Amino acid sequence: MPPRAPSPEHLRNPSPARLRTPSPARLRTPSPARLRTPLFAPGDQPRKVEKALASTADAVILDLEDAVTPANKGLARQSVAEILEGLDRPATFVRVNPRDTEWYLDDLAAIVPGGPAGIMLPKCAGPEDLIALDHHLEILEASAGLAIGSLVVLALVTETAASVRRLDDYAAVPARVAAFCFAAEDLSADLGISPRSTDGSLRAPLIAARARMLIAAGAAGVSALDTPFPDPRDPEGLAREAAAAAEDGFAGKILIHPGQIAATEAAFTPPAERIAWAEAVIAGFKAHPGAGTFALNGRMIDRPHLKLARRILAAAGLDAEADAS
Repeated sequence: MPPRAPSPEHLRNPSPARLRTPSPARLRTPSPARLRTPLFAPGDQPRKVEKALASTADAVILDLEDAVTPANKGLARQSVAEILEGLDRPATFVRVNPRDTEWYLDDLAAIVPGGPAGIMLPKCAGPEDLIALDHHLEILEASAGLAIGSLVVLALVTETAASVRRLDDYAAVPARVAAFCFAAEDLSADLGISPRSTDGSLRAPLIAARARMLIAAGAAGVSALDTPFPDPRDPEGLAREAAAAAEDGFAGKILIHPGQIAATEAAFTPPAERIAWAEAVIAGFKAHPGAGTFALNGRMIDRPHLKLARRILAAAGLDAEADAS
């Protein structure tokens, strides 16, 4: 007889002891899995969900939050839970409702037993939200017979001005956190401004918050995902913005329409010459074990180049492992 799933009430108000600071052993390096093209689909719209799941997106995020009205929260939750049963599509995530809402624990209790790839947490106010979510997921994973830590977390950490101020607090995050996500629309609403100028570029406060999040993600050892491009009818604008995000160090860009996949995937996939350079750097360090530097095509290569080379190969979906200690 399978173990009885914990009730949402059992998960409420975790004690201070459970809101732990992760030990160094639980910290993670950037996830090797590619998240170039995570695609949203409203959880209460079966046609859009079906289309998203059939797409070539690196990941699909079934949404129970912003895309679903309060009246439809229960319906969307039930529908997504049913979809997850027997679903064999990899990298299917679910965006639950924020931790401070009445729907959050019910969402987790219904969704985790279906074994999604992970959970997207919106309105993340600080590291305590991630630690609490980690605790809740551990209980639900154990109850469902899933490996502890098997569900990863994507955290929306910039949706309010207050949350942006907390970015420096993410010095240590639970091991299951794979990425920080930038959200321009919610932050601009909190600031009382439109997110973009007439030329389509992000406004200055959002540019500043975006840069802060990139640095926070790097410091925490997780990937960074850029904000959605709002107009599916502007492929050129999307291509420009996605290319700039890739150059800035983002691992991918959240999408709102399947038509945005191809251009975004191209922007976040390293070109052949970049891959060749990365492979040469890793081969060079393998050929010079213990060396701090070596010359490649007349240029000095050192340890920071090795780290960059591994990231390039990971972005290309190739084996970036190298014994260069």
